[in-house]
Amino acid sequence: MKQFKNSFVVESDIDVVWKFYTNIKHLQIITPKIMALQILKSQKDILQQGTEVWLSAKLVTKSNWHSKITYLKPYEYLDEMIRGRFKIWKHLHKFNRINGKKTQVIDEIYFELPYGWIGKLFENYVLKQLEDIFAYREKTTIEYLNFNSTNLTH
Repeated sequence: MKQFKNSFVVESDIDVVWKFYTNIKHLQIITPKIMALQILKSQKDILQQGTEVWLSAKLVTKSNWHSKITYLKPYEYLDEMIRGRFKIWKHLHKFNRINGKKTQVIDEIYFELPYGWIGKLFENYVLKQLEDIFAYREKTTIEYLNFNSTNLTH
């Protein structure tokens, strides 16, 4: 199983960042437009343990994705793919308070591709794609929260 990690700091209070990230609609803001992400269905708009989400996005070709929040406590949650392109996909989202005005956003992804050794040939390609996607997420999260943080606290 491969691991990808990304971390950055946003100048927003942890509760503002948490509120943003646990609203499923945040995905449409922080996902690169080229991926044409669509939220097909979500049991809840605000993520809770057990919430299931169905997505469609372009990952080389159009792909459907079904995931479930299998763990959630304040400032940390895990989404796991139930059905999709990966044999295994676990995405841990963590948020650490740095002080009253800054929050560290941490993403840890553990994945395995299907098709045995053939899938392993594409692992570095997936890692590069994740680097690009999360660079975009970092940039847009910072821009969005800096511009909208007062609206998210109400």
